Amino acid sequence: MDQTECERLLFAINEEPWNFNDAKESKEWTQACVEEISSIEKNHTWDLVGLPTGAKPIGLKWVFKIQQNSDGSINKHKARLVAKGYVQRHGVDFDEVFAIVARTETIRLIIALAVARGWEVHHLDVKTEFLHGELKERVYVS
Repeated sequence: MDQTECERLLFAINEEPWNFNDAKESKEWTQACVEEISSIEKNHTWDLVGLPTGAKPIGLKWVFKIQQNSDGSINKHKARLVAKGYVQRHGVDFDEVFAIVARTETIRLIIALAVARGWEVHHLDVKTEFLHGELKERVYVS
């Protein structure tokens, strides 16, 4: 079984759509898509323009995830519109990579401190972290 087949199987088990065509029949998933597009528009993430001659657009893909509560019940249907950055080439299509990540060691340290000091821990979901990076070049998506 190749990686794509494994990913499709996991999506099926979790009842998460593989693509927009799979999601568009469900009101929960279409509402999640509407919320994502609204966030993009509200934050003025991009301008709708024609593709200039010679420019290569980066494709976009919908990613769907079910966010669960600690008891396994569904908390939220999340849809994110993400760029297919893997088609870019270093030094040709981009100069640097920027991704906000939290190291596992940091998360463990914070949880250990919370336990030791009796702090309450809350989950935080950052929807628009990509808005904090500054681009030096024009990027076109389709």
